[in-house]
Amino acid sequence: MQIYCIEVMQNCANTKSQKPQIKITVGSPRFVKLVAVSVYGIDKPGIIKSISEILAKNNANIVDIEQTVLQGIFTMFLIADITKCKVSVDSLRTQLVEKGREISVNVDVSPFSRPKKSEKNLYILTVLGEDRVGIVYNISKLLYEMGVNIEKTSLTARDRLISIDFIIDIRHSNQDEVRNRIREFVEGIGMDVVLRPYREQERAKRLIVFDMDSTIVDAEIIDEIAKVAGVEEEVKELTAKAMNGEISFEEALKERVKLLQGLPVSALEKIYSEIRLTEGAKELIKSLKESGYVVALVSGGFTYFTEKLRKELDLDYAFGNELEIKDGVLTGNIKGKIIDAKEKARIIQWIAEKEGIKKEDIVAVGDGANDRIMIENAGLGIAFNAKKALKEVADGSISKENLIGIASILRLSNAFKKRI
Repeated sequence: MQIYCIEVMQNCANTKSQKPQIKITVGSPRFVKLVAVSVYGIDKPGIIKSISEILAKNNANIVDIEQTVLQGIFTMFLIADITKCKVSVDSLRTQLVEKGREISVNVDVSPFSRPKKSEKNLYILTVLGEDRVGIVYNISKLLYEMGVNIEKTSLTARDRLISIDFIIDIRHSNQDEVRNRIREFVEGIGMDVVLRPYREQERAKRLIVFDMDSTIVDAEIIDEIAKVAGVEEEVKELTAKAMNGEISFEEALKERVKLLQGLPVSALEKIYSEIRLTEGAKELIKSLKESGYVVALVSGGFTYFTEKLRKELDLDYAFGNELEIKDGVLTGNIKGKIIDAKEKARIIQWIAEKEGIKKEDIVAVGDGANDRIMIENAGLGIAFNAKKALKEVADGSISKENLIGIASILRLSNAFKKRI
């Protein structure tokens, strides 16, 4: 396939004394089909209109286009099919040159031919953290070493936090190796990472489920209750046994709650008033609600607190374990079925069925072993400030200070704004 290559270079400043430099490479006219056009210059209204007008009037069809504004600089790349162009390439070239001079932008038109199509295995790699020099270089170097091709890169920023999305093709690489090496490297430089199939990016997530303790709230509430009840050490010991697998979550919870017998409800009210939400939690949930998400809190903690959070944050659903209360004090018992890992998964499935939401459209965010099943089962599972075991089954991990980064991963533009 023969291609016409037109290069039009015009300084951003409208210097009339300088003539644009033009280079055209011509093959056999009857075989000419495509030209690739790139445009950049100081942003102003009408650039796209001006370039596309020339092409449209001459029946040169735009078949692909990508445009953005970076730091006040307009950038655009497009592919045009000129097979049925009404005028000669020389005439089209002249019009582009005149328009480039008029609007004071740089225009390059280069040879282009479609590569042979092949089956790709695309993933989206999101890196989150505090901005620093060399992030793009270090990530791209690692991907290159693994034989992974980067198809697109974009960066957004919110205050000190940046989010870089790489669309990558891993068809020539081992998926598990890519995931593990990327996670180890990114976490090694103090940043967070999420890797998920590209198809997930094209599907709008509709349900997001959060754990409560050490996720939405910056505390383990049962530990705070234990401090007030004077049984902090005993509760910690039971927690450690559960984490070590010596006793089940259900057994550990029942034993811990027994230690709280006789504690007045007023103490719970004081604890709630002093608990802080995780940084960014309120803003993230507000943004999720504004974006049409169903937002749920499913916790192995207690309904006394999940209900208050539901009202405060305007959540759609909130589930927890119910403490039995008589005459204004805790009895040391739990009412109803205990919410463990399996029950969390069942509740989420119930919410999804009730709302008509598919499994692929669910996001789950949690920090502990009790969240493992819900994170494995979700369309997108995020380990938040979690231990290694949970990170290994999640699509990605986010550290404590970067909760708001979920807004970037889910493309919630009302919470995570582009740097301009």
